[in-house]
Amino acid sequence: MNEFKPFDDRLAGLIAALSPAGRRRLTADIAKKLRRNQQQRIKSQKAPDGTAYVPRKRQPVRAKKGRIKREMFAKLHTNRYLKASGNDSAAVVEFTGKVQRIARVHQYGLKDRPGRNSYEIQYPERQLVGFDKVSIQLVEEEILLRLSSLKV
Repeated sequence: MNEFKPFDDRLAGLIAALSPAGRRRLTADIAKKLRRNQQQRIKSQKAPDGTAYVPRKRQPVRAKKGRIKREMFAKLHTNRYLKASGNDSAAVVEFTGKVQRIARVHQYGLKDRPGRNSYEIQYPERQLVGFDKVSIQLVEEEILLRLSSLKV
């Protein structure tokens, strides 16, 4: 027998005590906090494990003059492209629209064409979204806060 069985039963009872609207609010709040955490991490150019993103590849000497001064994924981490939503059973943080393809290519390190007439390029893996210790702690704290306010 599992030693956590009584704890699991009690936790299942507490979650079941939440109304569907309460669960929806809980998952929406969790999704918003996770999105904020992911946005800060992407802005600081760090993967979920804490390592820095692989820097951009240097451009050939004969290419355009100047250098790329913008940070990577400057617009991707905005609320416009990184959406948070929650329903009765799940909290979702996802990229929307056309940026989904760009995010997927960088998340998994796939090949893509940067321009219509260019060659395929292998992109290095840069994990944009993922769970780290802080994210897990945010979820746990939000659940505990919500369950502690229940009157059972």
